[in-house]
Amino acid sequence: MVTNSGSQELTEAERKRLERFERAKANRRGRKAPTVMPSRLARTSAFAPRKKGLITDSGFQRLYVVRPHTVVEVRGRELGSQHRDALYALFRMRAKRTEMAPQDGARPLPYYHTETTWRALLSATGRTAHVNNLGTMLRVFEELRSVSFRFYQGDFAQYEAATQSGRLAAAGYSDNLLGRIEWDGITLDSRVKVAYGEWVRDMFESRTLASIDGETYFKLRSDYAKAFWPFIDSQPDYTWVPVETLAELAGRDYKAETTRQRLKFREECRQAFEDMTNAGGLASWTCEETGSGRAKSYRYRYVHALPKQGSLALQTPGIEGSETT
Repeated sequence: MVTNSGSQELTEAERKRLERFERAKANRRGRKAPTVMPSRLARTSAFAPRKKGLITDSGFQRLYVVRPHTVVEVRGRELGSQHRDALYALFRMRAKRTEMAPQDGARPLPYYHTETTWRALLSATGRTAHVNNLGTMLRVFEELRSVSFRFYQGDFAQYEAATQSGRLAAAGYSDNLLGRIEWDGITLDSRVKVAYGEWVRDMFESRTLASIDGETYFKLRSDYAKAFWPFIDSQPDYTWVPVETLAELAGRDYKAETTRQRLKFREECRQAFEDMTNAGGLASWTCEETGSGRAKSYRYRYVHALPKQGSLALQTPGIEGSETT
């Protein structure tokens, strides 16, 4: 299909790309330094909402599902909040794209990496810029590098149907998130270079990305808030989220839990939403009951602290395309 636009003609692919650009422009929230990452990493439960008691057995294997957004299998060890923090700090630094030409003269291959300093990385995570923290940061990167992620395309229903019939669950990609890690010293201003795996590269190349407010993320104190905020902030059209989805983001099955466990989890949710509000991410939030009896559930409604660019344009007649900074 070809679309006419004045004297120019757009292909179907170009038209869809333009539509995505316009949607992205309207959904901007005026962030000063957004954390840009593959969208599936903003909507996954592959990072447990805790820092201690993680399973470090190399034989560890678990499937993480957030319906209908992501189906991810992690192998090698369990990851926690500190691993999410380190990864988001890298994405906050922004990735650089370079090309490497194969020796056989084939087409150059794109390569993505982040190059910064230990001081900048520690600052991005809100940690004290002290040399004692360098070793901890490096260890977390190496643990991330040792873990294999298997990302499945399609939704969980397709995955479940395929596995029950003994088939490989649709198309997918298995890779490490991080590649080679280089550093030229152990002082705060020493340079650090971290390469990304091929899956991350492909997500950057295809622009399958999400943008979250990293400043708010690193102000959060609750591990549950850190599990919820990327999902909430990367979904510009969402105004509420069911408790079942919040449970999946925390790696839990809400419907399978006892009454006591559900009560405790809803208390964790309350504290997490208060934390997101105090950190400046949300303007307000409420929890409402839905259904009754055994079908009773809960829904968390929220108002984002930063209005979308499209909303700003509607509120400010005569000013088009401006972005709050």
